[in-house]
Amino acid sequence: MTDPENRFGDMDPETFRREGYRVVDWIADYLAHPERYPVLSRVAPGDIRRSLPADPPEQGEAFASILADFDRLIVPGITHWNHPGFFAYFAITGSAPGVLAEFLSAALNVQGMLWRTSPSVTELEEVSLGWLRQLMGLPDTFEGVIYDTASVSSLHALATAREAAVAGVRASGMAGRPELPRYRVYCSDQAHSSIDKAVILLGLGHDALRKIESDAEFRMRTDALERAIAEDRRVGVVPMAVVATVGTTSTTSVDPVAAIAAICQREDVWLHLDCAYGGAAAIVPECRWILDGADRADSLVMNPHKWLFTPFDLSAFYCRRMDLLRQAFSLTPEYLRTAEAGTVQNLMDTGVQLGRRFRALKLWMILRYFGAEGIRDRLSEHMRLARLFAGWVDADPDFERLAPVPFSVVCFRAKPRGKAWSEAGLEALNQRLLDAMNASGDVFLSHTKLNGRFTLRLAIGNLRTEQRHVARAWELATSLLERS
Repeated sequence: MTDPENRFGDMDPETFRREGYRVVDWIADYLAHPERYPVLSRVAPGDIRRSLPADPPEQGEAFASILADFDRLIVPGITHWNHPGFFAYFAITGSAPGVLAEFLSAALNVQGMLWRTSPSVTELEEVSLGWLRQLMGLPDTFEGVIYDTASVSSLHALATAREAAVAGVRASGMAGRPELPRYRVYCSDQAHSSIDKAVILLGLGHDALRKIESDAEFRMRTDALERAIAEDRRVGVVPMAVVATVGTTSTTSVDPVAAIAAICQREDVWLHLDCAYGGAAAIVPECRWILDGADRADSLVMNPHKWLFTPFDLSAFYCRRMDLLRQAFSLTPEYLRTAEAGTVQNLMDTGVQLGRRFRALKLWMILRYFGAEGIRDRLSEHMRLARLFAGWVDADPDFERLAPVPFSVVCFRAKPRGKAWSEAGLEALNQRLLDAMNASGDVFLSHTKLNGRFTLRLAIGNLRTEQRHVARAWELATSLLERS
């Protein structure tokens, strides 16, 4: 029970200290031994909901009891993204310094909408994003701001592109204006679905998005882009923006940024780079080429919460025309006017949200704790492990690799020799193989479709993943295929 003598206050400091130590001990044990849990949760739909009371408690409860129920009831319904065998989607890491930073951020509980509501929130964001920009080799003409996810970052990028392209859009919108032409946004057929959603949300209509075919390595074809722009111009459709991807979701392919940037510059079209996953690789000198031409982009997003050991969520958005973004979103009611306005940057002016969490704190602590050298070493190791796994696939006649491996994701499937397989048969086989691997509790993989072929994806990106975990995934794939 809570302390009856403290009816109107918070948990007392001594109780907080005792229970805080208990929570830190739990976290430390969890991060040290995540393999004690099956990586993919084994609960059935509704299990967690049915295990909890339907009505809220009338009386307060002791925190020790709440933590015990967290362990007993909540943890079984967790899919463990911090597990070293998590190879699905894009494997991520909630690193220890990042977790501690979140602890501090929650304790401070500050809101960074204005510079004055916590100067450190605004200024540390500027510094930490400047560090990250330097690590990726981007010029200082890019100003940065932190959002939650790449979906929101890309939405703001395209909203800024709309501000540049459509006269009076902030005041008058687009509906009911017959003088406006139709507008077009271009991306490859491998681009993330968030681009579709952004175009829909911005009132352009889904039909305004034109998907450009990709080549044999799943990269946007620049000849097809040029042809599409020319065709649209001939019929009066105005090209508004191109979205190029560095590290596509399915295959991590890298669009030819420099060539696309040249087209956009010539055509006076906004270029946004979705580097949400792949951008981190530019920190490794051998991969710096992936951002060749990025200095000519208008905006760029990179997610430290994907492959830079940052607890979810944190998306770093960079823009060479942040003045235009502020023009699109800045709105200051009387109760938010301050004396220092005009001499400081207020984060509320850089997007749709007013409230701003202190996300920069964890990025700052992570960059300091690991350092550039430590980050490079860890990313290089993940890419080495991916190449190792790809080599095993290539050497086995019962498997085939379905895409290049530029970073740390391997796309492959089983295709046993000695039988003429239909695509439907291979899909059923690989779906069974995927389900069996994930049921093991040791690994969790996801899938995609490439040229109509059901494809298994193994994504390496967790700090705790070692060669033995990758080897275990391959052992499961081969042994389960033999038994299928």
